Amino acid sequence: MARQERAIRTRRTILEAAAAVFDERGYTSATIGEILDRAGVTKGALYFHFGSKEELAVGVFEEQLAITLPQQSSKLQELVDSGLVLARRLRSEPLVRASVGLALDQGAMELDRTPAFRMWFDQNVQRLAEAKAQGELLPHVDVAETAELLVGSFSGVQLLSQLRCQRQDLQRRVVVMFEHFLPSIAVPAVLARLDISVERAERVLAQAQAQVQVQGQGHGRVEVQEGAVPAQVSSGA
Repeated sequence: MARQERAIRTRRTILEAAAAVFDERGYTSATIGEILDRAGVTKGALYFHFGSKEELAVGVFEEQLAITLPQQSSKLQELVDSGLVLARRLRSEPLVRASVGLALDQGAMELDRTPAFRMWFDQNVQRLAEAKAQGELLPHVDVAETAELLVGSFSGVQLLSQLRCQRQDLQRRVVVMFEHFLPSIAVPAVLARLDISVERAERVLAQAQAQVQVQGQGHGRVEVQEGAVPAQVSSGA
């Protein structure tokens, strides 16, 4: 168990170092040597977890979705929660900022950036499909087209916020995006019950943190770093 925990910490350290270097230098200019220096690990340790710089980038991409949020009876509320929490994490977590920065890095010609968008697209498709099955969506809604539009809208909103004020107003901008977006897809009765507010992300993250603590106590221990967001084990990062 101790060895596994060390491996998890080492992997996280490497990802954080890679994210910082990618964020500062861009994917093309970043080197494995710089990442090793920043992480303070050996080349063998890095290559144990990641076979190449591209695999490191994919690990950083996955950080966007490496989180388990509390389930809600409304799948549209889960969709809103994921967007609001991502906006909050973009402001507070360097790894998540680097993930989005890599996905939008026009200079990274040799990096396949489609996995970042595909992961996010697939997650939205799943939630929208579940919402449609529960009767939360208007009859005309095409799940795939709606998921793609949402990914594109969020990407543009966060980029504008970054350019205007270093994402200081991003959470409010995402709230406005949902306020305009959801009436075109949601059944009115469902729409009226949705919590779309700047404060929602903090409440959801507090719930998620409490769940992690309860689960940890059930296993005899819990390790939750202050300010950390509970990670989804299957995502690995």
